[in-house]
Amino acid sequence: MNLSRKEMLRLIGAGAGAVALGSAASPAAGSETGGRGDIVRDVAVIGGGAAGTYAAIRLRELGQSVVVVERNGRLGGHTQTYTDPATGGTVDIGVVVWHDQPLVRQWFERFDIPLRKASFGGETLYVDHRTGRAVPDYTPPNPAAALALYGEHLARFPYLEYGFELPDPVPTDLLLPFGEFVRRYDLDAVVPTVFQFGQGLGDLLRQPTLYVMKNFGSDILRNLQIGFVSTSRRDNSELYRKARTELGDDVLLNSRVVSTDRDGARHATVRVDTPAGRRTIRARKVLVTIPPLLGNLDGFDLDGLERHLFGQFRNSAYYTGVLRDSGIPDSLQVRYIGLDTPHHLPELPGVYNIAPTGIPGLHNVKFGSPVALSERAVQAEIRASVRRLGEAGTLPATPPELATFASHTPFELTVSAEAVRAGFYRRLGSLQGRNRTFYSGAAFHTHDSSLIWQFTETLLPRIATA
Repeated sequence: MNLSRKEMLRLIGAGAGAVALGSAASPAAGSETGGRGDIVRDVAVIGGGAAGTYAAIRLRELGQSVVVVERNGRLGGHTQTYTDPATGGTVDIGVVVWHDQPLVRQWFERFDIPLRKASFGGETLYVDHRTGRAVPDYTPPNPAAALALYGEHLARFPYLEYGFELPDPVPTDLLLPFGEFVRRYDLDAVVPTVFQFGQGLGDLLRQPTLYVMKNFGSDILRNLQIGFVSTSRRDNSELYRKARTELGDDVLLNSRVVSTDRDGARHATVRVDTPAGRRTIRARKVLVTIPPLLGNLDGFDLDGLERHLFGQFRNSAYYTGVLRDSGIPDSLQVRYIGLDTPHHLPELPGVYNIAPTGIPGLHNVKFGSPVALSERAVQAEIRASVRRLGEAGTLPATPPELATFASHTPFELTVSAEAVRAGFYRRLGSLQGRNRTFYSGAAFHTHDSSLIWQFTETLLPRIATA
């Protein structure tokens, strides 16, 4: 993006962000329907996840009319909540916590959703990922000193908290594989903690340090000290249900873009297949918040630069679900480790951990892979991991039912260190406003809803005045 770092900091501010979040939407200008049945709006938002939902609400507050196109039957993206039919209890299986910062608190206050400090901990059993055998003598390293040193290194790159506005040349340390960065600066003790908080990053030790530091950054360290927040009602999806209600007919669910024409003299044309048939959107601007992979943008009239840049992205994979009747004690967390692997990290593809949900008989499971796998293969390996616990005599575990399962793939879009060095992100930033189109979402920052909202907030003034 073209905002300077100083402008970013001014917009974000020490307090509530660029513009105070209102309690009700401002009147939406230009929200009429065209005579041919076209949907006429100021902004067409493609994707209703964290970035798209936040942008839609905030743009309406800034006097812009919007329409949101979302392929799923709900808003929220990776924020998903499972409701147990037997007890009515809820389990947040996607986004679990947010940063405790003014913008986040104001966003939830706007929808009258109380927050609480999130709690972690409880009894943890460390298990060898290959055999399912317990490793009773394993104790993870105390990360305190290493985290402090890691924080000193993060302070060298403050711009990582706000997007991909990287200096030229890009610092060599950011391009090192994270495992090499760790060895160079004696940060071994920090790796298990980063691995658990950075779930979904794929092969952590091979990722360029840039992506690890953006995902596990300075504000993560601050929140490790002061505590993250989650919703008091233990239903993080409430935020998106309330946003959906407010947006009303400005949301097209179960819909997908089939073609775009952004060369119009006065507007872009976006054709969308909806459950009610094909609709045509005429919008002065388009905001794309879905992962910008070429497969996701099939039908978009991409120009040569867009196609060249988006074609370089690669991604990891991340999956989550709820196990029912696994035989694992309700209060126990099972964390997988490697006995003979670097930093004792379990090899991926594999299970990160199996954690209590607070509901008897239910455990949350997280699974990661450097590449996308079929959902059937992931589910089979999850069940096999639990089965190995029983076969090894570690726990009275049996292959469980998957009460719910979700793929959060594609996850963590990255490019090679060579591409970063050659100016990939400078050119990616130059796409903001090109062809009447703006971009937000994890590919333009990192997989962290709080930081995505922060990034989107800095982008809103440009969208609203373009």
